[in-house]
Amino acid sequence: MTLVDANVLLDLVTDDPHRAEWSIAQLEAASLRGPLLINDVIYAEISVRYSRIEDVDEFVEAAGLAIAPMPRPALFLAGKAFTQYRKSGGSRIGVLPDLFIGAHAAVSELPLLTRDIGRYRTCFPSLTLITP
Repeated sequence: MTLVDANVLLDLVTDDPHRAEWSIAQLEAASLRGPLLINDVIYAEISVRYSRIEDVDEFVEAAGLAIAPMPRPALFLAGKAFTQYRKSGGSRIGVLPDLFIGAHAAVSELPLLTRDIGRYRTCFPSLTLITP
């Protein structure tokens, strides 16, 4: 099983000329190792590219993604990671979604397919990342 970050999926949706090829290859490789998962936060992040929920659901199904609920320990860990982020001087908004995703992968011991390396490595050093 692999948790797939929204940035990888959005490469497909937008047909990003610089990143789509890598993302497609990684999704195919990960699918050979087991199910491809997203969670509620990732679903919300990819939904910004669609005007109808049916279109998001169609993409999720066509991409072979399963929606995995975030375990309560992951929610707790995300809160603790956010507290640590703020204590260390972090002030950037929009951090919490990445912390939810990273905590979900960490608690569930799932590799995370992403192009966003920095915050995941810093906040969840034990996390297995699949990155460019």
